[in-house]
Amino acid sequence: MSSDNNKTKLSRRAFLKNVGAGAAAMVAAHLAGEIQPASADTENGWGILIDLTRCVGCNSCALACKETNNMPDADIEPTKLSSKALTFVEPHEVTTISGDAKKRYVKRQCMHCLNASCASACPVGAMYKSDEGPIVYRAERCMGCRYCQLACPFAIPSFEWDNGITPVISKCWMCHDRLQEGLKPACVEACPTGTLRVGRRDELLAQAHAQIESNPGRYVDHIFGEFEVGGTSMLYLSDTPFEELGFLVDVPLTAPPEQTRKVTNTLPFALTGVMALMAGTAAYTNRTSEKTDKQEDKEQAEAPAATEDNENKNKV
Repeated sequence: MSSDNNKTKLSRRAFLKNVGAGAAAMVAAHLAGEIQPASADTENGWGILIDLTRCVGCNSCALACKETNNMPDADIEPTKLSSKALTFVEPHEVTTISGDAKKRYVKRQCMHCLNASCASACPVGAMYKSDEGPIVYRAERCMGCRYCQLACPFAIPSFEWDNGITPVISKCWMCHDRLQEGLKPACVEACPTGTLRVGRRDELLAQAHAQIESNPGRYVDHIFGEFEVGGTSMLYLSDTPFEELGFLVDVPLTAPPEQTRKVTNTLPFALTGVMALMAGTAAYTNRTSEKTDKQEDKEQAEAPAATEDNENKNKV
């Protein structure tokens, strides 16, 4: 009985210690991972220009993405974004600005916002904007809150629901590791028609504006992603109004993180309060349990004497 009590006491002490450490770790992780507004350097990071007039819907980009990321069903063309498909090509029957009925294909993936809502909303810095430009992810930090999903204006991040042990968030990372090695993203490298072009964002914008000016009547006079939600690293040229292609044309032109940051910056204090409440409850429970343990120890100490008296009476 005494051994069991000692184990109970030790586990209670360990619990209290872990509660305090947990509170400190959660607050420290938030402060360490807090994302600041994009700097001038990151605003001119890597980007991809997508010329929708060139896309033939071959899905080479999507298949190359699946192969590079070791995703299941690498030979099956995806039809939507998911934890098993970080990009796909979406077909549309449209009428271009020249009045022609055409079939157009839109490559969908993370837009890699310059001032990303997903990174701003992440309380532990699992999602963050890299120095190279892409919005990337540290799975070891993720606590599965899925705030990034709620914050994204384009509804891009996917939660890996079928992985019950270590679920993670999935989205396009713009082949961040390949960019660091001086290689093109897999989708760009696989494109056979020149639809996809990788480069520094300011250079891609200059090229896109030049294409619009030198080809009057061919392109819509707008580059999607230049200003939407404060600007994105994925930029689109089109000969069809973007709303006819399923683009969210009513998104704000300012970065949503300015609002989400107000909420997430208060999170450390909320976490501290919750953990403090848990610690107080545990301390009260521990004190109550200690009184019970002392009473049990007293009863155990008195038990042998009572037993001896009973034995003596029986002998008489």
